[in-house]
Amino acid sequence: MSEDATAVTVIGAGLAGSEAAWQLAQRNVPVRLVEMRPGVMTPAHKTGGFAELVCSNSLGADVATSPGGILKRELRRCGSLIVECADEARVPAGRALAVDREIFSRLVTERLESHPMIQTEKRVVEEIPPGPAIIATGPLTADSLAESLKNAIGEGFLYFFDAVSPVVTAESIDMRLAFVGSRWGQGDDYINCPMDEKEYYAFQEALANAERMPLHEFEKNSPFFEGCLPIEVIASRGRDTLRFGPLRPVGLEDPEKGKRPFAVVQLRQENRSKTLYNLVGFQTNLRWPEQDRVFRLIPALHDAEFVRYGVMHRNLYVNAPRTLDGYLRIKGLKDIFLAGQITGVEGYMESTAMGLVAALNMVALLRNRPFPEWPPETAVGALLNHLTEDPPHGRFQPMNINLGLFPPIPQRIRKRTERCLRFAERAETALSKVLPAIERDL
Repeated sequence: MSEDATAVTVIGAGLAGSEAAWQLAQRNVPVRLVEMRPGVMTPAHKTGGFAELVCSNSLGADVATSPGGILKRELRRCGSLIVECADEARVPAGRALAVDREIFSRLVTERLESHPMIQTEKRVVEEIPPGPAIIATGPLTADSLAESLKNAIGEGFLYFFDAVSPVVTAESIDMRLAFVGSRWGQGDDYINCPMDEKEYYAFQEALANAERMPLHEFEKNSPFFEGCLPIEVIASRGRDTLRFGPLRPVGLEDPEKGKRPFAVVQLRQENRSKTLYNLVGFQTNLRWPEQDRVFRLIPALHDAEFVRYGVMHRNLYVNAPRTLDGYLRIKGLKDIFLAGQITGVEGYMESTAMGLVAALNMVALLRNRPFPEWPPETAVGALLNHLTEDPPHGRFQPMNINLGLFPPIPQRIRKRTERCLRFAERAETALSKVLPAIERDL
């Protein structure tokens, strides 16, 4: 690639940065792709290859009617490099898309390094560069660049760690075993899941002894973990610690029994459409199968659909509703976009999708065209809605794609397979509205 004043700098060659660079280059936009590895390594990466998968080698469900499958289908229709290479590097994994990590990373690296519109550079970026630029540096962003971001958007809007409680769908809560209300009769903001003495102590014991995720070395000494205790740690400090802490029943009366419950798990509205609720105070480091097992001991959640499990880990991300516009630009910086996990999405494919969106929006900006408008019925549009909608309660939290992010289907459909099919059909129809803008320059 020859030097060009209109070249776009893409910082970070993970999934989002690699996707963004490819989408730009495929539309004849010169790209300067900057990656600090292998010269400067992160605590999680092992190679200097692009799109290195540092956690699981699974990219999630690839069933057409699952939320993850809907997202993958949209990415395929949009010519995603990441999904194309994943398909080529695929290994048997049932209904999931899993890859051979080395082959996958090599394929992505080769495609990008051989593209005539892409120039790659191996160096650390210390601060936000002059635009046009896309920052896709992920959860292990270099400290100097993270400091520059913090200065640009405000100290209170950049987060360095996740403490995420599990989230369930509203329709999967057994309301025969729950009641609505706030403490001392002050409104109806919460769904309360009461426990009697026997149920509580069975839950406390299971929680205290459940298997936990091991922390990475760079997370163990974090002040985050000193100041925000996992629910299982509280449970292990005594049989009654929970019911005098996050499960305290003070100010609540079970209308069915006419008295205060022995203990109460409160669920708080996660989105405005009231399709999702989080378990208040349940930040956790339990393994996901253990969360599924233990949290179903809460009577009202015996058949709950968990769309997000709790996590506690290092993760750099912004308060997207406050710091980004609807097109992933940093507010006040017209040609600086964010992409990937740093925007506030969770997951490999979700990060990839934000890389694609940032690139398409950059092309529109450079060519003085309207930004592509993703219908909220699409998986990509649903994710973008999550990044632009202020949460009704509490702090903005990262999210992966799930049915609760989509606009509700008007008809109530009990069977999950039928619901998923309806969402998938609607998403496919909606995608056709934005495809012409996406395919315009190809």
